[in-house]
Amino acid sequence: MEKTLILLKPDCVQKTLCGKVIARFEEAGFSLRACKMMNLSSEILREHYAHIADMPFYPEVEKFMQETAVIAMVLEGDKIIERMREMLGVTDCKEAAEGTIRSDWGSKDDNNSKMKNICHASDSVENAEVEILRFFSADEVL
Repeated sequence: MEKTLILLKPDCVQKTLCGKVIARFEEAGFSLRACKMMNLSSEILREHYAHIADMPFYPEVEKFMQETAVIAMVLEGDKIIERMREMLGVTDCKEAAEGTIRSDWGSKDDNNSKMKNICHASDSVENAEVEILRFFSADEVL
């Protein structure tokens, strides 16, 4: 069984889609192992997005991720990393396959379709381990 970090981003919270997105995860057979709502500091965002923190567009990403609190979750399931990426669809909502979470609810009508895409999900088992520890202490994950 693998674990993954999921962040329900501000656009998900603002569109009141959190329950629908979580329901899809549960319907897929994933188990919720940790969940909390939190405001993200600039420090945690710079660490989480270290791979793009030096890019000219990064301040816009940080501003967006601080618009509202996010819901951070740890989900567990068989091959969850691969299966979750399929459920979400590609990062750019405009290119996500029909029926995926990002295609169904992401922001396709503006220039931020790569950023306002409902959820973040870990992209590998190794990154999931690091990301989970970034957002949760060991005793918060059941």
